[in-house]
Amino acid sequence: MANPSPPAVSVVVPAYGVADMVGETLASLQAQTLTDWEAIVVDDGAPDDVAGAVAPFLADPRIRLLQTDNGGLALARNRAIAAARAPILSLLDGDDLYEPEYLSAMHAALIADDRHGFVTCDATYFGDSRDGERFTDYFPQVLPITLDRVLARQFYVFGAGMFRRSAFDAIGGFDASLRSAEDLDFWVRILSAGFSGGYVPRPLHRYRRRSTSLSRNSATLFRYEAAVYRKAQAALTGRPEEATAARMAALIEQRLARAEGEALILAGNTSAGLARLNDGRMADESLKWRIIMAILTVAPPLARPILFARARNNQRP
Repeated sequence: MANPSPPAVSVVVPAYGVADMVGETLASLQAQTLTDWEAIVVDDGAPDDVAGAVAPFLADPRIRLLQTDNGGLALARNRAIAAARAPILSLLDGDDLYEPEYLSAMHAALIADDRHGFVTCDATYFGDSRDGERFTDYFPQVLPITLDRVLARQFYVFGAGMFRRSAFDAIGGFDASLRSAEDLDFWVRILSAGFSGGYVPRPLHRYRRRSTSLSRNSATLFRYEAAVYRKAQAALTGRPEEATAARMAALIEQRLARAEGEALILAGNTSAGLARLNDGRMADESLKWRIIMAILTVAPPLARPILFARARNNQRP
């Protein structure tokens, strides 16, 4: 018996530690106005019962479950894409939601221009903070999309986008060595390979904010972002964007030093923390931070209580 025709879109759904949320995610997928899709849900060696949560949805022949050992988000996506059948792929994390017109609007934007390797959109936050606010309230999306603008963070590609399999194949997929910032690396490499990016200026994705999300761990995020920028700098040697990648790498490394310094001080290692904070001094830092650093330098015993108070204030909604 011949295999059925491939669907228009394959949706990749990594699911790790989201057994209590993945059902809502899949329900948002079933509510799409574009119905010609398949979904590959990846139980990435999850510690909770993701398989049990997905089981009721397997009656829908468009939804499949792939169970693997834990390899991280990038590898989970690569594994799902290897099992996918469509020429166009879309990302949906197992705790997020699609608005009903996500697939139809994004698919139309992608196929409208053969040069596009990917398309992105705006998003709406929900969950434990920023509820109802837009991604673009915090991160600029200044058109047109160019490699230099993405590197300079003048255009932020929202992490869950839609892309052509040909673009994925051209760059070798997601970098499985990255445990964070793998999406930034992915979009940068697609643009570096000569593809363009498209944009749908609508909040078509709902992004769940959770205190346990990896993206909320600033030191981890900065460490991987710095690695992505140094990787891009090396790959772009001799190209105009090399300077932007180098400048951004240095900036992220300063932010990493600050995040690690604060963590050391909060853990009780004040001397090492102050030294790391000094590594992260920036020429354009705020007056408030310069005052804080002056106080910490002359009165190290105050460092821990000041940073504890600052951390508490930053956690307030």
